[in-house]
Amino acid sequence: MNQLQKHFRFLLFLFLTANTAIISGQSAQPKMEVAYVEAGIDQIFVDFDDIQKPGAAVAVVRDGEIIFKKGYGSANLEYDIPVSPTTVFHVASVSKQFTVFAILLLEEKAMLSLDDDIRKYLPEVPDFGELITLRHLATHTSGMRDQWDLLAMAGWRFDDVITKEHILKLVGKQKELNFKPGEQYLYCNTGFTLLAEVVARKKSLHP
Repeated sequence: MNQLQKHFRFLLFLFLTANTAIISGQSAQPKMEVAYVEAGIDQIFVDFDDIQKPGAAVAVVRDGEIIFKKGYGSANLEYDIPVSPTTVFHVASVSKQFTVFAILLLEEKAMLSLDDDIRKYLPEVPDFGELITLRHLATHTSGMRDQWDLLAMAGWRFDDVITKEHILKLVGKQKELNFKPGEQYLYCNTGFTLLAEVVARKKSLHP
């Protein structure tokens, strides 16, 4: 049995054990045998558990409770800083799926619609003479210019500390779109900064 098959069998065991506990109405923690879980995850991440290699942080959550957490490998190769369960990672575009999920939750609660005008929630976005909806932003079809292109043209470096306020200010200065919303697809990070701000403002109004 190769390593991939072993890892798959362990993860399958983890899934089935957790779900058996749910069906039986019992706590998942005793059933999952945390020590065995740790041993299995250690085996999966054995190649990462080296201070000279980029690492990862792992957590196992059951019923809202963290039953296992551990870091593997290095968080900073230059300074030999190991990964810990509290290491903060730059997740970048991995966050996009959670941003859209938050928007969909708000729509499910009738707090907004995907077809709403972005200016309904962020009036500082310029009026380009075209309707730009939340759906356009979420599907990279808004026609807006990408924030990283705008920042680069404005003289920013990628290792600068860049906040949403900086991006909103740049967006507010734009005079035109790349194309009419909905007519083309062009990957655009700007849309997700705007969507995240919509979520933040809705949350502040409805804590």
